[in-house]
Amino acid sequence: MEIKEEKKQAIKGGEFIVKETHYNDIFIPEEWSEEQMMIAQMCKDFIKAELTPRLDEIDSMKDPNLMPSLLEKAGELGLLGLSVPEDLGGMGVDFKSSMLATEALGAGHSFSVAYGAHTGIGTLPLLYYGNESQKAKYISKLANGQWKAAYCLTEPSSGSDANSGKTKAKLSSDGKHYIINGQKMWITNGGFANLFTVFAKIDDDKNLTAFLVEGDSEGITLNAEEKKMGIKGSSTRQVFFNDVKVPVENLLYEREKGFKIAVNILNIGRIKLAGGVMGGAKAVINETVQYANEREQFNVPISSFGAIKYKLAEQCIRTYACESATYRATQNIEDAIQDLISNGMNKGEATLKGIEEFAPECAILKVIGSEVLDYVSDEGVQVHGGMGYSAEKNIERSYRDSRINRIFEGTNEINRLLTVSMILRKAAKGEINLLGPAKNVAKELLSIPDFGNANGSFLSEEIKCIKNFKKALLMIAGAAVQKFETKLQFEQEIVMNIADLINIIYLSESTLLRVQKAVEKIGSENYQEQIDILRVMVYDSCDQINKAGKDAINSFATGDEAKMMLMGLKRFTKHQGINVKELRQRIAKKLINKNEYCF
Repeated sequence: MEIKEEKKQAIKGGEFIVKETHYNDIFIPEEWSEEQMMIAQMCKDFIKAELTPRLDEIDSMKDPNLMPSLLEKAGELGLLGLSVPEDLGGMGVDFKSSMLATEALGAGHSFSVAYGAHTGIGTLPLLYYGNESQKAKYISKLANGQWKAAYCLTEPSSGSDANSGKTKAKLSSDGKHYIINGQKMWITNGGFANLFTVFAKIDDDKNLTAFLVEGDSEGITLNAEEKKMGIKGSSTRQVFFNDVKVPVENLLYEREKGFKIAVNILNIGRIKLAGGVMGGAKAVINETVQYANEREQFNVPISSFGAIKYKLAEQCIRTYACESATYRATQNIEDAIQDLISNGMNKGEATLKGIEEFAPECAILKVIGSEVLDYVSDEGVQVHGGMGYSAEKNIERSYRDSRINRIFEGTNEINRLLTVSMILRKAAKGEINLLGPAKNVAKELLSIPDFGNANGSFLSEEIKCIKNFKKALLMIAGAAVQKFETKLQFEQEIVMNIADLINIIYLSESTLLRVQKAVEKIGSENYQEQIDILRVMVYDSCDQINKAGKDAINSFATGDEAKMMLMGLKRFTKHQGINVKELRQRIAKKLINKNEYCF
């Protein structure tokens, strides 16, 4: 057993690019325990009983006490304290279980935003960086919903460049308080938070420091609620700090370590966002297929039309792949956490370190997840036709609510840039060996291509394609690094192309690994439509890899170098071809028959 755990720890964050993962070393949703499914069901029951009947009321924000009261009810059920240790008033579940709850509550529209802000960026900085006195004072109140939390980082002039914030803190003359002055904006839960984690610079410090500021402190004022495109029921306000006195004992962690806190908490937020949008996507698919089965045109349900089947199938393909990738990374993080704990590290620090190790995957999943939900919601509106544009149907709310996710937790553009820079930094420090595999691909380009077909074994075409995708990435990224060296970061268009290659590879391989493991457990005859999902996805990925790769190559290579690389790219994106219409129709048929997401 110990050998198996050691094997699972062999892979590091970002190393999937050059190292094969065995399907036995990942977690798949087909393996949820009965206890974990009970947590998910409790979340779904909460949505059905407390949220679904009141979505319009929540979005109207006529009752300012409604959202806080819903958080309190969630607290009574233990949902606010899932990640909080039992000795601090929580349930102390593992990281995977907390992710499952995040997914289940992801269908909660504005509530899911308030919940995520409270339990994530609101509670976790204190939980992971607070001292024993701070945690004893506040955590149990946050875990049971008595107090609500918010996170004050963004300012009018500092968004993606968070460390450039202008909010200032100065020690009082008696040395007992820090006096905070400044302005924060886009503060989720700002209208009712009892505890703010506020980032400010002390005197002329270069880096931020974090403070725990109680919501009723004198000098805190709020702007009116922001008028937003979506998530209208979540409180979003500007918060002003005017000579706010904060006890010195409420400085969180260490001076000038606030940016470190912010970065690590954002890593958690990114993978949690991927979990939440999956719940949202599955709910949208359910609404879409149910409408398609009910709506008749030309005397038949519109779900019988090929164009609609395509949309339904594609919604499922993207959601299933996103789910596969998210729980693959979740297991990697869980393994890293447990390994660190077994070596003597406390759970809080181990959780941060484990998530930090897989920060590239967190950024990848944030991008993938938010773009999947946007696609699923957009096609959901399209299937609904005119009714999709009407506020009478919930799909209109889903469409508006989904858009913020490409901005939350760092924009998708920032996360794409971060993915590449984090992986290259790991390579520069010797944590990932990119150079050796890249040289091997360069040698392969000079060899005679293998024009043979796949050997016909189970999923051999998909396995071959994904191996070749990695070669395409190594070829392009290796050449780009060689050409631009440290200046590559300024070639954002090329970096974005490389990030897209990485994202497609991670999504494709994760889906392959899930299918391989599930088939071994339950047999291919019971998993046919999921196999179809994998095959369609890999087939489409060939063209996506080719397009992103061509764009990158043509942006920096010329002459013989460009010709060689384009020939290699064509070789690495070759597919023997499949009948995608037939496969998509099979996927759609199962969905239509079940009348709900069933993969």
